[in-house]
Amino acid sequence: MEISVSKDCIAQAKEKMNKAIAHLEDELRNFRAGKANPAVFNAVMVDYYGSATPLPQVASINTPDAKTILIQPWEKKLIPTIEKAIMDANLGFTPANNGETIRINIPALTEERRKELVKQAKSEGETAKVSVRTARRDVIDAHKKFQKDGLPEDVCKDAEAVIQKETDAFNKKIDEIIAAKEKEIMTV
Repeated sequence: MEISVSKDCIAQAKEKMNKAIAHLEDELRNFRAGKANPAVFNAVMVDYYGSATPLPQVASINTPDAKTILIQPWEKKLIPTIEKAIMDANLGFTPANNGETIRINIPALTEERRKELVKQAKSEGETAKVSVRTARRDVIDAHKKFQKDGLPEDVCKDAEAVIQKETDAFNKKIDEIIAAKEKEIMTV
């Protein structure tokens, strides 16, 4: 009974840690590294009939080549609204429209902008590590409570060792993800 409670607690913590990694990967997908990536527009909100709607829900976003993004709104009257939303999002893009589509040429990243993106990526990595440490702390706190309620001390110590090992593994994975993203950003 006690060991299954401990295993459930550790499994929940691992699930939280996996979610932290998944969130980090989602956030890093939004960073542009000098090539056209439609995911950078996922957070751009467009005023669509009075409600803020994500750009991918009101237009088709394609990359005809590595330096161009083509946005084709479902409704042509949305073109000025989409252009304004892109400018307001401050992504560093200047949209150009031909009356049917919006074309965005991806400028090369400056060294300063690359360093800024690396700094943001590291910040996202640190946020993920905080989530992992929080999950670890929750398990340890739960086991201390279980110990007061009668769970043997050795089971608690074993659980702490297991969760610390998991925490170290997840932190290493976060470091690897950030290092890979940093390499991608800094590659000219």
